[in-house]
Amino acid sequence: MAERPEDLNLPNAVITRIIKEALPDGVNVSKEARRAISQAASVFVLYATSCANNFAMKAKRKTLNAGDVMAAMEEMEFERFLQPLREALEAYKKGQKGKKEASEQKRKDKKKNGTEENDKSRDEEEDEHMDEEQDGENEGDEEDVEN
Repeated sequence: MAERPEDLNLPNAVITRIIKEALPDGVNVSKEARRAISQAASVFVLYATSCANNFAMKAKRKTLNAGDVMAAMEEMEFERFLQPLREALEAYKKGQKGKKEASEQKRKDKKKNGTEENDKSRDEEEDEHMDEEQDGENEGDEEDVEN
């Protein structure tokens, strides 16, 4: 756990960005108000985590999952946020799936290209070896002709 209460606060840059996105242009927020929002957000996160942890403990698990967070939101009477949270979670899962598929495809392409390059290298080496052998044979032929 954190040693000081300040360690539990969310980063000011994150809070400032969220505030700017939530408010219309031209609205200013004082430093004191940003600090209050930051502390409120931190308290909310801690409370939601504690409630979600209770659901995980009831299920005899040590790992919190999305279902625990959803149940905690409902228990905290934040039902109106459940649908946007579900949508955000679904978008996150789709994004992660897309990243995973892209990574696998990249790895397959790299492996395929690596195999093709290895095949080309082997072919080139074989061609060079064949040329050397032919040169060696031709040199022997020339010696026979000279004698």
